[in-house]
Amino acid sequence: MERPGVGDETRQWGPPWLLDRDGKATGESAYYLGCNRGKYSVTVDIAQPEGRQLVLDLAARADVLLENFTTGGLAKKGLGYTDLYKQNPALVYCSITGFGQTGPKAEDPGYDYLIQGMGGLMSITGNADGDPGAGPQRVGVAVSDLTTGMYAAIAILAALHHRTRTGLGQYIDMALLDTQVGWLANQAMNYLIGGKVPRRTGAQHPNLVPYQPFLTADGFVVIAVGNDGQFQRFCAAAGCPELAQDPRFRTNPDRICNRKPLVEALEKITPSRSSAEWMQLLHDANVPCGPINTLAEVFADPQVRHRGMQIELDHSLGVKVPGVASPMRFSATPVEYHKAPPLLGEDTEPVLKALLGKSDAEITALRERKVI
Repeated sequence: MERPGVGDETRQWGPPWLLDRDGKATGESAYYLGCNRGKYSVTVDIAQPEGRQLVLDLAARADVLLENFTTGGLAKKGLGYTDLYKQNPALVYCSITGFGQTGPKAEDPGYDYLIQGMGGLMSITGNADGDPGAGPQRVGVAVSDLTTGMYAAIAILAALHHRTRTGLGQYIDMALLDTQVGWLANQAMNYLIGGKVPRRTGAQHPNLVPYQPFLTADGFVVIAVGNDGQFQRFCAAAGCPELAQDPRFRTNPDRICNRKPLVEALEKITPSRSSAEWMQLLHDANVPCGPINTLAEVFADPQVRHRGMQIELDHSLGVKVPGVASPMRFSATPVEYHKAPPLLGEDTEPVLKALLGKSDAEITALRERKVI
């Protein structure tokens, strides 16, 4: 549901823009197109009483309501959980905010970049102090936004499962900061158990060695040794079996404590072969190794192409919209792709007719009063 005449902010987050048949920019940003496949766009002015009533009527028939207003924003308009619960106790109502519904920062707006910083992610991302280019770095995609959305989906599914047993919905309070802290995974546990604040380690893994990119004769490869057996096979294949027998490197804890001399030794070896040669050699030795692909190389990769990770959909403007497929593979109910990201308000009329039984005259009147 979008504001009439304005719509989702991400519609303006371009360039690049979708091009029409004549190669001209349409005003539909790639960012927006990447987030809204399969959705219907209904424009409603919830500041007007009639607009609020439309939302109430739709929510009365809904399974799930997902909202991303600042804390208390919808409640002030009479569209909070308690308002909607009265008419639909089975509704699952999920709010996503920067900092959650409670706490000293509850009313502050939150954006992914801020959360990556506040939630500790940037403190462990980037080159180590003292190395060239040292300093905190953001992750190249909005991971706080994305992971909060994924956790929200999981929470909604759990709430729906609860509803099948009880008949009742519930309220879900999701916060970007909570998700980012929860997403720190092994780094959080390294701190909580070890008491030592993790620092940036560049491309190196804090708990595995060797597990990082290495320079080759013509580029880089990632060598990802996950256990001692793989390290022994790597050393044999790379022609340095003595490193596997060195007491400093026999086990992963040994290699962690002696990271610098081991990495320095390997950095003298890896430039002797091309990336393709290393990948084939280590593949044959059953040691994980792979390239660092550009996005062009990603979508040209035979495995990615085989898995059908790039799709196309027919857009309302009469052009094809490329997209990235869902990574979920179901044996009985495969994911289907039917609807490109919608133009602003393109589904308002059919949704109000189908779900609320509005007549043409009623819809015309709503448009004239700028409710929709």
